[in-house]
Amino acid sequence: MGNARSQRQETAVPEDRPPCPPFTQETALRKVQAAEDAWNSRDPRRVALAYTVDSMWRNRDTFVSGREEIVAFLTRKWERELDYALRKSLWAFHEDRIAVRFQYEWHDRDGQWWRSYGNELWEFDERGLMRRREASIDDIAITEADRRIHGPRPRDEYGTGIPLR
Repeated sequence: MGNARSQRQETAVPEDRPPCPPFTQETALRKVQAAEDAWNSRDPRRVALAYTVDSMWRNRDTFVSGREEIVAFLTRKWERELDYALRKSLWAFHEDRIAVRFQYEWHDRDGQWWRSYGNELWEFDERGLMRRREASIDDIAITEADRRIHGPRPRDEYGTGIPLR
């Protein structure tokens, strides 16, 4: 019985996903950090709950629609991008939209490390769920010694920027 309850809670959709628009500097920063924390969990179902059931994505050259496609996409992503660790930084916000820049590091099955640089445009519904996400991303090969993102961001680094290089 405990397992069934756990599964119901995991798939339950909250009525609201605060903070909700219109965004302020403070609430936009909280939204960005919440997204970073969720993505660093590498749990596709947890991440998908932040999106509307019919959310539309463009991620590089891939188009995704709806939570189940988001889960499938993220499952494939994190099977390929091993030891994924992400940093997001607020770029701009206005009413129901947020723009972020981000970097994440990961390695492939051959052991090659990569740093991925990107920009995202987010649009939210009135409940704080993301209904549209557009991501442009470039990958640069790095050595393990060049890594600077080692796991989720510690709390004392919340809100700090990310260097260009």
